[in-house]
Amino acid sequence: MLRSSIDLGTNTCLLLIAECRPTSFQIEKVLWDESTIVRLGEGVDQSRNLQPPAMQRTLDCLKKYSQQLRKAGGNPAETVCVATSQARDATNTQEFFRKILDNTGFVFKTLSGKQEAEFTFLGALIPGMNPQTSAVLDIGGGSTELIAMGDSMSLDIGSVRFTERFLKSDPVTDREFWDCQAAIDQNLENLLPWREKNSAATQLVGVAGTITTLAAWHLGLERFDAALINSTELTRGDVHRMVEELKWRNVAERKSLPAMEPMRADVILAGALILWRALEVLGFDSCRVSTQGLRYGVLQSKELMS
Repeated sequence: MLRSSIDLGTNTCLLLIAECRPTSFQIEKVLWDESTIVRLGEGVDQSRNLQPPAMQRTLDCLKKYSQQLRKAGGNPAETVCVATSQARDATNTQEFFRKILDNTGFVFKTLSGKQEAEFTFLGALIPGMNPQTSAVLDIGGGSTELIAMGDSMSLDIGSVRFTERFLKSDPVTDREFWDCQAAIDQNLENLLPWREKNSAATQLVGVAGTITTLAAWHLGLERFDAALINSTELTRGDVHRMVEELKWRNVAERKSLPAMEPMRADVILAGALILWRALEVLGFDSCRVSTQGLRYGVLQSKELMS
């Protein structure tokens, strides 16, 4: 059976269309997997409102996704559509959801931080990864989730949120950088009790645009290639070196890096800094990269069926 899902985040909007088994919803074949940077969460950290330009970018993207889905034989009304951190923070989310429904047929639900973490864990693990010995790190635009079997945490730190809050110069100043790092570390310290409950042998799995972009850069890819990126290992040292290079580059220079999406260049430093500090503060030597994540998890969920 054909199933589809949309993950509407603070920075990106992702569409997944796949053939799934009728009863278990296990994915048998991916037909379409697309990511578009819409920056819906632009300005939400300060204003607590979705901004008109961001909503228009998102609506334009969703109109395109609706057309793509119909061409594939799908129905927007049956698509599992979820929104995350920016939808939780903004006061005008439901008004925007009504406008989306009227224009595209997509019905959106806002996930709690706990739900986001659990569905991300379900979707992130690729063949060969043992769920019993894995933990998933999802760095989004507005929040970051860390998830193990039956145990998850969500923090309000993200690449867009912390760029807007701390990294305002181009290139960033030392003061901005150190203030951002200190705030990240302070938030991550809340996860130390979680870390102590998990084995030292736990393998960290990284998902979402920050981490897949860093992996593509690490591999020297000119464009995104899921087959090459999946299971790539980024060590703590690898990420630290990338953070240091991003720190001294301005946004225009970052856009020239391998596989860098132009609209991600301004927030990639904050995202990379969150990844490096997570590895450092929580005592992980490395993370393996997965190009899957929330959209895969919700697609296979019976709980979120329309």
